Amino acid sequence: METINFLPASTRGNKNIGWLNGFHSFSFGTFYEATRASFGPLLMLNDDFVKPNTGFGQHPHKNMEIISIPLKGTITHKDSTGREATIGTGDIQVMSAGTGITHSEFNNGNEDANFLQIWIHPEQRDVNPRYQQISIPPSQNQLRQVVSPYPDDEGLWVYQRVWIHLGNFEAGASAACNIKHQGDGVYIFLISGEAWIGGYTLQKRDAITVTGLENILIRFTENSRILVIEVPVK
Repeated sequence: METINFLPASTRGNKNIGWLNGFHSFSFGTFYEATRASFGPLLMLNDDFVKPNTGFGQHPHKNMEIISIPLKGTITHKDSTGREATIGTGDIQVMSAGTGITHSEFNNGNEDANFLQIWIHPEQRDVNPRYQQISIPPSQNQLRQVVSPYPDDEGLWVYQRVWIHLGNFEAGASAACNIKHQGDGVYIFLISGEAWIGGYTLQKRDAITVTGLENILIRFTENSRILVIEVPVK
């Protein structure tokens, strides 16, 4: 059965504490909405704006796949394995917390940083913690795979049957999102621009979930950037 759920940006949770202005697509912290507890194993999509010379201090994670996608500025990552790296626009980072890891994320730059952080519950628990980072050239008028379940596939990989695509599209372009695994659902987040999906017009930071379809057509009515996450929902 086909199910489409439109999620306007205005319905997200928000926490502004000065150095951090965070918008929550799923229940997080003090923001709780029963219908937004998760979408399959997709537990969090936070849209965080971080002031210069501030950030998240060392904090722990366990058995979680954590994906960071910078949209503006840079974020410096440090973790308990001794890893230190800086990611900026065009980069993507994956951290498998596994048996347990602590890390920090700081904006050491001179401008505000904005990044998306995604949490996905893994299929495999208590794996050895690991870190991956790559630079991905912008794709024009096509969805580019940036995360999959397979180490030898395009992009990065996670311990879960999920696929994540990013794409930049011109006004008038379209994209066909083809489900890779029957029965999966798709969470689509419009980073910028305007798009038409399943009878709904999405604008900047709007989202939509789709289940029960094998193919989803996306039409772009403005220059746009989009994030598409396919996850098991059964």
